[in-house]
Amino acid sequence: MATALALVVFVVLTGAAALAVWRRPIAALYLFLVGLAAHNIVMSLLWGVGVRGSSLELISAWKDILLAVAVARVALDGLRARRLPFRPGPIDLLALAFAALVLVYAVIPQSALGGQAGGSAIMHAIRHDLVPVVAFLLGRALGITAERVRSIAWTMLGAAAAVAGFGLIEEYTVSVGWWHRSGAVGYFDKQLGFDYHGPGGMPENFAFNTGHNHLYRRLISTFVSPLAAGYMLVVSLLVAPLRRLALPLAALAFAGLVFTISRSALTGLVAGLIVLAVARGELWPVALAVVVIGVGIGFDRTYTHLAPTTHFLPSEIKQQEENAKKHPGAKTQLFSFNEPSWRSHLTNLRDGLSTVVHHPQGYGLGNAGATAQRFGVQLKAGESNYTEIGVETGLLGMLVFVAWNLALLAGLVGRAWREPPGAVRDAAAGVAAALAAILLIAVQTDAYGIPWLGYCLWWLAGSLTTSLACGRSRRAKPGSAAA
Repeated sequence: MATALALVVFVVLTGAAALAVWRRPIAALYLFLVGLAAHNIVMSLLWGVGVRGSSLELISAWKDILLAVAVARVALDGLRARRLPFRPGPIDLLALAFAALVLVYAVIPQSALGGQAGGSAIMHAIRHDLVPVVAFLLGRALGITAERVRSIAWTMLGAAAAVAGFGLIEEYTVSVGWWHRSGAVGYFDKQLGFDYHGPGGMPENFAFNTGHNHLYRRLISTFVSPLAAGYMLVVSLLVAPLRRLALPLAALAFAGLVFTISRSALTGLVAGLIVLAVARGELWPVALAVVVIGVGIGFDRTYTHLAPTTHFLPSEIKQQEENAKKHPGAKTQLFSFNEPSWRSHLTNLRDGLSTVVHHPQGYGLGNAGATAQRFGVQLKAGESNYTEIGVETGLLGMLVFVAWNLALLAGLVGRAWREPPGAVRDAAAGVAAALAAILLIAVQTDAYGIPWLGYCLWWLAGSLTTSLACGRSRRAKPGSAAA
């Protein structure tokens, strides 16, 4: 009964959303900004009430359906007009070159490369690698107006404040026992195939372990992940409207970010603020970066008094004791560079780079990162987006990916420098800062594969960037699909 009802609601809502996107493809971006922020918790709750297997997989594909509708409408408009929706430049060619390499590696037999991924892993890897490229090209095709920029910035900040507010309330009111009984554990394990061993069967980063079984809850909010929530909050803060009315929402979003207890997110925010200062030619973002560093250091000293505690369930204690024996004396500190998590990131980065250098032809799609973990493929590289892409598409693929994103960053900064003061200039600088933050974070985690970032950030980057060869990107004309 629950499955039938869920499918009916899915068809109605997705049909209405698809119609809206067909009429105005830009509507998809608004739906992604809000819908992808709630995606994980909705899917978890659906699994908990009995919606599982292929039915839940179909429902979770709503984002792909809307993206496909937007692409189809833009393509149809281009065919009718008998011209491309934008004039391609070097940034676009780099994006297309990366996409071509991904598709080539998807069809090369894994046996010829030494990979072991099957068809399902390869298909998921294609989506992982190409969704941001498609979103970027959609942004380039649709362009953006000053009025639309302001609307999107407020939508993003409002969604971030909602994520932070919900997360802070949930963190202090929902127990690990509830999460253990909820659909989240089953969704990640049985539906997605991830074998987690955190408190209550949740992902390991559900809590921050300071040693001696002292665990402190991290804000996971609707993303059911402290990292995904933290990165979304970083992007939203950097793109936030520069208005007094935005201050309360930004303050709430920043509070939520701090309670994710994510060093990478705070580091990304600091780096983003520095890039924002360069893009705007102003010093106040540097002062904010100093404040963020101060708050981070202060929270490191006080979070054991502020963050709620949690615990492992009795059935999990034995496994944790075995892990402790493997790492005697290990103690996790938020800003210590000599603790297990930091060392693990550095080790994985070093090993991944070594693998790419010694196997420059790559292993094929599906042999790295969360995709390999999910489908039981031998992991060739993990955590860093750059080494994961290098392992899958070879050294050439990694270099093209890096070149595309650095060129995209330069294009955004160039747009900010060329625009007169106003909403478009603010947005170009903010998105440049956000992209820089995520590209830095991606050195030690799979930020590129987080759907909210892949569908939203790269779309915005495409809509605001300036082609390095062609000057300003074409603005959307009144009455066009971008309006």
